Amino acid sequence: MIHKTSIIDSKSKISKTVKIGPYTVIGPNVEINDDVEISSHVNITGRTKIGAGTKIFPFASIGADPQDIKYKGEDTTLEIGKNNKIREYVTINPGTFGGGGLTKIGNNCLFMISSHIAHDCLIGNNVIIANNVPLGGHVTIEDNVVIGGNSAVQQFTRIGKLAMIGGMTGVLNDVIPFGLSIGNRNYLQGLNLIGLRRSNYNNKDILGLTEAYKEIFLTKNLNENLDKLNGEFKENPLVKEVINFITKDKKRSICTPFSKE
Repeated sequence: MIHKTSIIDSKSKISKTVKIGPYTVIGPNVEINDDVEISSHVNITGRTKIGAGTKIFPFASIGADPQDIKYKGEDTTLEIGKNNKIREYVTINPGTFGGGGLTKIGNNCLFMISSHIAHDCLIGNNVIIANNVPLGGHVTIEDNVVIGGNSAVQQFTRIGKLAMIGGMTGVLNDVIPFGLSIGNRNYLQGLNLIGLRRSNYNNKDILGLTEAYKEIFLTKNLNENLDKLNGEFKENPLVKEVINFITKDKKRSICTPFSKE
């Protein structure tokens, strides 16, 4: 059902099962798939694709120009996956030419009120971003990450799989998979053991990761610590994921327990 007061460009592609509330505006290059629900007063523009079952709440702005002075109107894209919940006043921008031209969001994510996803961000599946959290441009968030309310994530930062960011944290450094990070300028508090157990990881692997964590962050010289890491640890799939994250090419330094103010 499409409310009679909504303004839908005739060039947009909208499934017949989409519900659109009053005073919503949808631009010409928008594609909306089955069973999407769009509330009143939503603006969706740009080259934007929205996956089936996604629900968008009032006053969200989806696909408007990136907030980047280098953006000159290039033809870039925003892709939003299936079954996401995008709450009131959320803003999501497409990519920029310099950043690959794509902002991409996976499936089953929750973006709470007034969160912001900037240009060229790559967001995985089952991500929860709480109220008033801005992500700067080019941020990568892997699967099952939770970011607490009123936190802020600096541009080019990476947050690894199943990491948890405490409320009111300033994320300036990359957070390893399964890490817990807090602080005005974020530091590593430990591992997200509760999240690991809830995700049904093997208990032996979790115990191995907790031991490897101590060795990886034994000193501030992470490369030296990794070189000395016991070979048995390196066979642990959770430890492998952390090592791969740390050694991957990156723009930001790795968040450590030594970053505490």
